[in-house]
Amino acid sequence: MKLKKIITFLIILLILIACKQEIRNKDFTLQGLVFGTTYKITYLDAATNYQNSIDSLFLLINTATSTYISTSDISKINSGDSTIVVDAIFSEVFQKSKKIYKETDGFFDPTVGNLVNAYGFGPKNERKDLTEDEVKEQMQFVGFDKVSLKDRKIIKQDSKIYLDFNAIAKGFGIDVVARFFDEKKIENYLIEIGGEIRAKGTKNNQKPWLIRVVDPTNAAENEGFKNINLSNKSMATSGNYRKFRVTADGKKYVHTINPKTGFATESNLLSASVIASADCADVDAYATAFMAMGLERTKAFLKNHPELEVILLFSNTEGIIEEYATYTFHQ
Repeated sequence: MKLKKIITFLIILLILIACKQEIRNKDFTLQGLVFGTTYKITYLDAATNYQNSIDSLFLLINTATSTYISTSDISKINSGDSTIVVDAIFSEVFQKSKKIYKETDGFFDPTVGNLVNAYGFGPKNERKDLTEDEVKEQMQFVGFDKVSLKDRKIIKQDSKIYLDFNAIAKGFGIDVVARFFDEKKIENYLIEIGGEIRAKGTKNNQKPWLIRVVDPTNAAENEGFKNINLSNKSMATSGNYRKFRVTADGKKYVHTINPKTGFATESNLLSASVIASADCADVDAYATAFMAMGLERTKAFLKNHPELEVILLFSNTEGIIEEYATYTFHQ
């Protein structure tokens, strides 16, 4: 009788353990708003809903780098406060930006913030139609080589220089979440913020994380026209087909400011998607730089950076949209 009770107890214990294990291992999809856009995060076979932790990470990033929050470190620095001691998040975004600024010969430049605001694409929403003289005036405060980081404090050659990390922040936010998942030993995930994506591992069916690229010439009506395998890769896209404004006299301004000229006018690139086995912050910044570079400069740059794969949509001399791609699409 005693043996029977022991066996019954063991069976119940095994059932409880199995139920507990079944409850613990779940797939999660988290969605919401951050950085002025939407996010969707999917991670598999995990024990915990990490929504609160991820919210805290987003808060830290915003507190350090959001120009839309008046109390953030970057906003205080932009207002002239030279006493701010920046944290590790700000420092890494700054150093990554400095690296890509140098690599792209200044076509990625976070000091175009004053111009971004003036053209109506920043938090100040000024919407000016700048004259050539006004652009020239603002260009005195453009150049990331005029800003340095020493002893965790930002040093600017001129107090009017305005920093804007929005062209790298979404990608960096994705990287921070990815690192968090890696620390938690989560092997399979896909993180998307505002169209920038980083993925690791596979889906439940052991198939890769595939996404469909939207055709920017028909973005409002199509669900994608080509498949991209993003397992263990990052991807970012920059384009002027959605973010632009047209004045009453028909003049078009795009959100990608050329840091070499100061003008918010289009290059011949309509869209630049960058894919690499690298941090999403990096490909986010490269995509922005390529939009300012234009097609030929970007192609020349890519010859020295084979680790970057691209899908570029551009307008040829006859105004017809063409594609230049170094990425091999997934069938």
